[in-house]
Amino acid sequence: MKKLFVLIALVGIAGFSLTSCGSKKEEKKEEADAYSDYETAEPKAATPEDQIAQGQALVDASDCKTCHHPTNKIVGPSHTDVAKKYEFTKANVTMLAGKIINGGSGNWGEIPMSPHADISQADAEKMAMYVLSLDGEKPKD
Repeated sequence: MKKLFVLIALVGIAGFSLTSCGSKKEEKKEEADAYSDYETAEPKAATPEDQIAQGQALVDASDCKTCHHPTNKIVGPSHTDVAKKYEFTKANVTMLAGKIINGGSGNWGEIPMSPHADISQADAEKMAMYVLSLDGEKPKD
C-alpha cells in the first residue's frame, strides 16, 4: 500500500510538473507574439507639431538668444519678423537651416550671422520650423 501511495504521488508530481512547464512555455510564446509587432513596426513619423516643439527646445538651448528675440529686434531680426518674411514651405525651412548652419549676411543688414557648424541639418530644420511657426502660419507642404 505504501508503494502504491508513493507511486501515485510521484506520478502526480511528474504530471503537475510537465503541465505547468508546458503552460509557462505557451505563456512565453504568447508574450513573444504580443511583442513581435513592436520589434518590426516602423517608428512613428514625427508630426510637424512635434518637430516645431523639438525646434523650440533646440532654440531655447542654443545661443540664438544672444542675437535674436522672439518678438524684438536685438542684433539680428526677431524670430517673428523672420516668420513674417518667409512663407512656411519646405524650401524655406531648408534655406533657413542652411543659414543657421553656415551663417550669412545681407538679408537683414550688414551684421553677419555667425555659423553654427555643430548643428545637424535635421536639428537646424526643426529650429527653422519653430521660427517660421511664430507668426501662426502652418507648414504649406
